[in-house]
Amino acid sequence: MAEREGWIEWAGRRTWFRVVGELASGRDPLLCLHGGPGSTHHYFAPLERLAADGRAVVLYDQLGCGRSGRPVEIAWSLEVFLDELVALREQLGLDRVHLLGTSWGGMLALEHALSRSGGISSLILSSTLASAEEWEVELTRLRDELPADVLAVLEKHARSGSYDTPEYEQAEAVFNARHFYRGDVTPPELERMLPELGRESYRAMWGPNEWTLTGALRGWDVRQRLRELDLPALVIRGRHDLSTEAIAATLVRGLPQAREVVFEESSHTPVLEETERYLEVVGGFLRETEQR
Repeated sequence: MAEREGWIEWAGRRTWFRVVGELASGRDPLLCLHGGPGSTHHYFAPLERLAADGRAVVLYDQLGCGRSGRPVEIAWSLEVFLDELVALREQLGLDRVHLLGTSWGGMLALEHALSRSGGISSLILSSTLASAEEWEVELTRLRDELPADVLAVLEKHARSGSYDTPEYEQAEAVFNARHFYRGDVTPPELERMLPELGRESYRAMWGPNEWTLTGALRGWDVRQRLRELDLPALVIRGRHDLSTEAIAATLVRGLPQAREVVFEESSHTPVLEETERYLEVVGGFLRETEQR
């Protein structure tokens, strides 16, 4: 199967991409938007297997993480990532795509679709949201369900702003073991991601943790605009996800053609926690969309 990697140059910046399969196959490629901001493409590795259906799968590292550029002087904003996505599509000739976004990548996918960029055959919104305020409320609830001693550590360091201490990181790891990845052993995709995370872009865009929004995305909300996206949409979440039942319900109610699939054994990374079923569900949705 054909594989190609490289960089696009845009606005004096550099973005790394990877294409598996043939873009000229006649089938709309699957363009994948990772989370974070700053989480890298690595955990999307299983999605490359969908190229066996005859469509290309396109991955990339967003600016600030992975193999893409890490600008020192930049005003991080939603527009930076939207401009990057437009440049990627233009330079790779991605006139029509199925757009898959997970977590922050789902927010980016929604904004890109709402920008009237066009050429979007379907939306796959995986473990994502339509409102930063709703996310903050639900994630605070999940945090408050932690054991009292763990919660006390998180609150102590939140008061002092000492988020980079080992004690804080250990407490946060308890939360992540419940709601980010529930496996006993860290998979290689996440091992490869960790040293390439974009921590600067994450904190500038989001904040110090998932339930404390202090960055550029604070107040982000597209709930009232979801009805504008009248195209096939698949909403995916894990039963133990950061994207809770209430958060996903907002997407399903708001999008005219949405349906939901829940992965019972997963949290925020069902593509790694229930890989075979994830590929079956996403692949089936793509085929069904094209048949219609």
